[in-house]
Amino acid sequence: MEPNSDQVEWKATEIADAVPEHADPRAAAFFDIDNTLIHGASMFHWARGLAKHQYLTKGQILDFVWKQTRFIVVGKEDPDDMHDVTQEALGLVAGRNQAELVQLTREIFNEYMIDRFWPGTVALAQGHLDAGQRVWLVSAAPVELAELIAEHLGLSGALGTVSEQVGGIYTGRLVGRPLHGEAKAEAIAELAAREGLDLSRCAAYSDSANDIPMLSLVGTPVAVNPDRALRLHARRNEWTVRDYRTARRVIKITAPAVGVAGLATGIAVGTVMARRALRT
Repeated sequence: MEPNSDQVEWKATEIADAVPEHADPRAAAFFDIDNTLIHGASMFHWARGLAKHQYLTKGQILDFVWKQTRFIVVGKEDPDDMHDVTQEALGLVAGRNQAELVQLTREIFNEYMIDRFWPGTVALAQGHLDAGQRVWLVSAAPVELAELIAEHLGLSGALGTVSEQVGGIYTGRLVGRPLHGEAKAEAIAELAAREGLDLSRCAAYSDSANDIPMLSLVGTPVAVNPDRALRLHARRNEWTVRDYRTARRVIKITAPAVGVAGLATGIAVGTVMARRALRT
């Protein structure tokens, strides 16, 4: 069940009271994407769309879903798992035309992601925009996807993982490293220096304990739909917590306790869903 209009209006009013009344050119806000701004993993929706448009083979999408499902069910963004998922994604686009993929990504966004935003988090971002502040997305997702989401919401821009391309063709290699964990904090610090931002006046929003470096960098850290570790850290440090999930979605927080049997079940369910998607 999604929040009703009264709930969304209340959240927007609450947020409007929390941002500065006058524009502050040295203040900005930084938002994670997955489970903070959008339900679920944007890379999962992206890969599913690529499969439906026959951009990927059945074997490629099932292998990708296996890694993504384990990543989600275990509930931890382990660096080794993150590396595997990143390398898998790079392999999917190697040798492909960038302009073609960007156009296809736009179609996939409109088909699979445009209705998956958390209204409360969108209201948070809009509150900062209304206060005259700049707002950036900061995500490990491909920068092409992050920029598309930022464009759709009318945000200032996006920082994402950059895939190398030569002559408009992806090489299958990264430029730099995946924008994850400490790398997010470093990217924000570089952006702040370039844009003349005062990080003590800035805010950051995320659902994951892996983004504690990013959240710790700003004056106003906010845990949105937090995982268990981030919720505990936020409480200990008196950070603001916003949880927009229904009771059904909150159950996902308990996933790390399900054990090996539960993990296997989760992977099996994810694989069956992917097979169904390939047939539709």
